[in-house]
Amino acid sequence: MANAKAAPLGLHLSHPDAKPAVTAGLMAPIANACNVADGIDELTTAEELANWLAKAGGPHFDPVGDVQLARVGHELVGYAWTDWVDTTDGLREYRLGGHVHPEFQRRGIGTRLLRWGEEHSRQHLASHPSELPAVFGSWASERRIAKLVMLEKEGYAPARWFFEMLRPNLDDIDLPPMPVGLEVRPLGGDPVVWRQLLTADAEAFQDHWGGFVADDAEFAEWTHSPSFEPSLFVVAWDGDEIAGAVENSIPKAENVQFARARGWLDSVFVRRSWRRRGLGAALVARALGVLRDAGMTEAMLGVDSDNPTGALGLYERAGFTVHARSKAFRKSMSS
Repeated sequence: MANAKAAPLGLHLSHPDAKPAVTAGLMAPIANACNVADGIDELTTAEELANWLAKAGGPHFDPVGDVQLARVGHELVGYAWTDWVDTTDGLREYRLGGHVHPEFQRRGIGTRLLRWGEEHSRQHLASHPSELPAVFGSWASERRIAKLVMLEKEGYAPARWFFEMLRPNLDDIDLPPMPVGLEVRPLGGDPVVWRQLLTADAEAFQDHWGGFVADDAEFAEWTHSPSFEPSLFVVAWDGDEIAGAVENSIPKAENVQFARARGWLDSVFVRRSWRRRGLGAALVARALGVLRDAGMTEAMLGVDSDNPTGALGLYERAGFTVHARSKAFRKSMSS
């Protein structure tokens, strides 16, 4: 199964066997070296990875078995992971991701990790069968040329484009009125209300392409993330119901690394019953104001290029332009 001829002598794969913080400290430099090599201005922190690796084993992702480390001798040179979701377009999708340090790329390690992910996913499907058609999924920025070449060589086909959009300043924010009957209120510090927000977010994204996991393991990872700061969220309420929200975050370490003051609109959603009333535009504008008040000078968000609710146009009207593009890929598991 492995590309033994291309892989370097001494390559071996294993699951993480150390404390999450230790493993994360070895993984983060690999991800960041890949970002530098590919011209991607993002920073992966060891704290973020440790939180991910400490995730309680749930049905969709278990770091004990669903992460694979690649070493040459005693040196960690790459890693891969898998998870799965039942998608809104009627598929069981096993998602495969990973990184190989640039100094060890083009030696077959990435291909070997990808094929491990495929085999691991087949084993998972065999033990947890589904009546849905099964596919492999992956993704890559258009700047990750080596990964794009590998995915296409291994039979993956582009399925969707996603954009990262940037508003380069937070001046002159036009503040539309809130729809009648709705109000913005602080989310507060109650984990029960946080759970209500995640559930509302997942429900709203059932109308979008892909899939959204909102189980207890996902909730724990989200709320323990170093960037989780509910005071930055903008939540619209209709009585006790959440109508929509923008979940902001500020990646402090990344901003220091790149000498900027950028905030993220991590998730923007309006639930179906409250759409077509201008709530999305009202929430985005208020979210930009929150980031500005927190000292940010620019804002970023991600969007599906074919979003069915018109989000792309909403963001363009709010002053965002496309900054980077990524592709989602799929490959049938029966091929």
